[in-house]
Amino acid sequence: MPQPTSPDLRPPAESVALPWDAVCAFLATRGLRLDADPPPRQFAGGLANLNYLIHLDGKPYVLRRPPMGELPAGSHDMAREHRILSRLPDALPFVPRSVLLCDDPAIIGQRFQILEYRAGLVIREHVPPALAHRPEIGARLSQVLLETMAAIHAVDTAAIGLDDLGRPDGFLARAVTGWRKRGWAAKQDGTDDTLHQEVGAWLEQRLVPDGKPGLLHNDFKLNNMILDPGDFSPVAVVDWDQGTRGDPLFDFATLLSYWIHADDPWAMHDMAQMPADEACLYPREQAVADYARLTGRDVSNFMFYRVLAMYKLAVIFLQLGLRWRTGATTDPRYEPLSAIGTGILEFTHEIAQGRAF
Repeated sequence: MPQPTSPDLRPPAESVALPWDAVCAFLATRGLRLDADPPPRQFAGGLANLNYLIHLDGKPYVLRRPPMGELPAGSHDMAREHRILSRLPDALPFVPRSVLLCDDPAIIGQRFQILEYRAGLVIREHVPPALAHRPEIGARLSQVLLETMAAIHAVDTAAIGLDDLGRPDGFLARAVTGWRKRGWAAKQDGTDDTLHQEVGAWLEQRLVPDGKPGLLHNDFKLNNMILDPGDFSPVAVVDWDQGTRGDPLFDFATLLSYWIHADDPWAMHDMAQMPADEACLYPREQAVADYARLTGRDVSNFMFYRVLAMYKLAVIFLQLGLRWRTGATTDPRYEPLSAIGTGILEFTHEIAQGRAF
């Protein structure tokens, strides 16, 4: 088994600089000292929120802020994430606590928060070579993913003061309407109009009633987990800025949208979100059956959730690609994302037509 490694950090020259003097002054008003040695360092990975390893009074923490530039309405909500992460650790020990929210955007240009730091194994675009293509490891990782998601969906939100989080009534109808609107706003001109129209119409015609609400992560996948390198148990589940309450099957379908098979189209592999084929994770159909067994939830209408989550994924990549197309970012990682989004949309259409799962 792999042993614990040092944090995966960007070289200083490739990091997004923050006004650390302003951060230091703000933290001092809260009785905290930002250490200069070791200096703050940005974590590697991710295309959205920016995360930095900092030390306060000699102890490691994470400073987390939204990405630079104009943000879509309601996205990257640090205040919502802080509220969740200041309470959810009381129910789930693998959730790191948010210890401080800076609600003043003037300090660094956006709200930010300070979270507990958890060390462990993070599996990103590729599986460590010692773990790749080993079915017994894949079975364990599949089990951990599904059991952790089931635990999140089983949380009694009333017991931790989160029962007013989100708007569960009408959740699925709003999701269809909202993602259709975002899709039209982010689409590549003239290249995928028919796909947006047909997938959107399919979803509207097959809308299902909302299931019993539960706590949703809304972007749960392997690289949003920090694992114990010995037994792969969850040390932390991170990135809760989209957390809400709603139909848990949508949350599970979001996980499954990253759960690629070796014979999936190129875009599913090039999105590089979760190396399910390298890791030998369960087939998607088995994952659905196991989630149903773990939670007791009815998955007879799961195809609706599957198509909705895949459409959401396509739109997210088109939104990220739009940042490149409009010049909002010059980060070369964004250049291929519009084509990937369109490729995912094409695969979503195939799923809706019953030619794939």
